[in-house]
Amino acid sequence: MDGVTETIDALAGLLAAGGVVVLSGAGLSTESGIPDYRGPSGVARRHTPMTYQTFTGDPVARRRYWARSHLGWHTIAGAAPNAGHRAVARLQRAGLVDAVITQNVDGLHTAAGSPSVVELHGRLAEVVCLGCGNLTSRWELHRRLREANPGFAAAAAAVNPDGDVDLPDEAVAGFTTVDCTFCGTGMLKPDVVFFGEAVPPARVARCFDLVDGARSLLVLGSSLTVLSGRRFVIRAARRGVPVAIVNQGATRGDGYAAVTVDAPLGVVLPALADRVAGEPVGSPV
Repeated sequence: MDGVTETIDALAGLLAAGGVVVLSGAGLSTESGIPDYRGPSGVARRHTPMTYQTFTGDPVARRRYWARSHLGWHTIAGAAPNAGHRAVARLQRAGLVDAVITQNVDGLHTAAGSPSVVELHGRLAEVVCLGCGNLTSRWELHRRLREANPGFAAAAAAVNPDGDVDLPDEAVAGFTTVDCTFCGTGMLKPDVVFFGEAVPPARVARCFDLVDGARSLLVLGSSLTVLSGRRFVIRAARRGVPVAIVNQGATRGDGYAAVTVDAPLGVVLPALADRVAGEPVGSPV
């Protein structure tokens, strides 16, 4: 742990100046029971993530998605913030972290008490109508799907980071989907950014503004494999904003980082918060 201690010292030096923007990924939520794709607990998927084009253009694929997601929602909704989420909230309350940009769709930063969170890819807790744009609660949709499928008895084997589960096709063949109750006919979709779908430009611009105004960028639990998150690391490096990365395993942003820590976030982040946040361990959120 000596090497980790030294890098925590380096992280503490960066955070002590304040003005930190956090960029978090799926690795931060693994200790809450939500697996990531590529880290040590990554899910060995038998199907590729749903794309926007497939979801909107293929009724069979859409039915399969909703059947799987209907089962997976219980795990996502029941997940609680872990020590890493709580440590980030402590750092915000201490005035050291200005904002969080998260690639996660689980809402756990907000649940932990973080006051300023930009959810880059949206939230699974909301559902949007692609026809009229109306937003509704995921729990309301869950109730409607349960009522529309009283005999649906499939069991989830493993939950994926986007909230769906692995199910054989025969288990979802008779699943019934529902449409928007506001306009009557609109197609419903989780209010998250699917693969092949663009993040809203205004949201991206907000994130770039946060990075541009930061004293440092702290990446937590992201392999930075996809450009959606890595572009903020590249932006920070080009503008001379120091980058620090805490992740289990190498990332595609390591070459841009002034500090890298390869260790569990649930260990590193509470230790870091204890060092610089000035709050007693165990303080209420």
